[in-house]
Amino acid sequence: MATEQPFRISVSEADLELLHKKLELFRFPDELDGAGWDYGAPLDDIKRLVARWRDGFDWRKAEAEINKLPMYTRDIEIEGHGTLNIHYVHQRSTVKDAIPLLFVHGWPGHFLEVRKMLPVLASASTGHPSFHVVALSLPGFGFSEAPKKPGFAGRQYSEVFNKLMLSLGYPEYVYQGGDWGHLVRTIVLPASRHIKAWHTNIPIYRLPTLWTHPLLYLGMLTLPFNKAAQADLQATAEWRQKGLGYFVEQSTMPQTIGYSLADSPVGLLAWIYEKLVAWSDNYTWTDDEVLEWVSVYWFSRSGPTAAGRIYYEMTGGGTRDYFEGTKWTSTPLGVSYFPGEIVRLPKSWSHMLGKVVFHAEHDKGGHFAAYEQPELLAGDLRRMFGEDGPAYNVVQGKSGYDVA
Repeated sequence: MATEQPFRISVSEADLELLHKKLELFRFPDELDGAGWDYGAPLDDIKRLVARWRDGFDWRKAEAEINKLPMYTRDIEIEGHGTLNIHYVHQRSTVKDAIPLLFVHGWPGHFLEVRKMLPVLASASTGHPSFHVVALSLPGFGFSEAPKKPGFAGRQYSEVFNKLMLSLGYPEYVYQGGDWGHLVRTIVLPASRHIKAWHTNIPIYRLPTLWTHPLLYLGMLTLPFNKAAQADLQATAEWRQKGLGYFVEQSTMPQTIGYSLADSPVGLLAWIYEKLVAWSDNYTWTDDEVLEWVSVYWFSRSGPTAAGRIYYEMTGGGTRDYFEGTKWTSTPLGVSYFPGEIVRLPKSWSHMLGKVVFHAEHDKGGHFAAYEQPELLAGDLRRMFGEDGPAYNVVQGKSGYDVA
């Protein structure tokens, strides 16, 4: 593996000019009276955001702020896929004995989801562990190079994660993931002896069956008497009925929707804005937050189409679910429950994923927990890996406390 190279985002003036031209020329669709959110992202919202993106949003200011992060790239060779140049944030703690933590995002997220948690996780604090945080851009997302051949799925992600962490001098590390960061992990973990504990903020898995998990299956008979579980399952069912269209499209024909996302910044904006609002827990997105988020996709190294292909690869083009090949693991697992998560299942079902040693329930927060409620998610990691936590010192010689 090649040595790491410092990285700074530097969008060309030509790319900025092209974006503004496309925003000026966009033809808006009509909208039914009183449609609100029932048909998707409201026209008034998108018109307001487009006007701001075209005439008020300062990408250079956002770019300068992002460039304050310690960012790097490194070439990583992946079996059967050649060499990919991977982008990542590497925030080292001042604490000598800090715990290496790999943070993995999903779609429509990216590496900036970790930004608000970095000051908390990497800081030296009496009574709390500290972390060396690595947050990569998944291949095809952000500023990582995209795979050029079909078939880049679970095993390949495992190879990227482990080779990146090993190259940084972390032969053992812990893992945090939501969205695809969780779903990819269910395949990565059994194949990795390097991950010593993991944490998820979206503990989802297949439904229990009589043959695989008889006690949990029989426990489903009590669900009619469990109001909280009923409410969670109802919310999940409603989301699957109304909000799963993007998944079907990107799992089966990502190239088709990809033309619109790659050519139309407004199409990309609407595609992602809908999820940012619908999947968060009443988080008050500022217009500039939304535009910075979407701009990372627009200016991404391989374009927004590449990111959507993860759905196709992880589901075999929609022919299987994304849990195929996963196994229960004894690696210590921590779970955080946020009320605005898009998929909420009975909490006992998280034990199908692995050996649950830590769980926390919160009264606020949604799908983008690291961004919406960074203090809460970072606090859970601190407690899980702290001196009184169930995963204390799981990484050999890395308790997270300064022993110098």
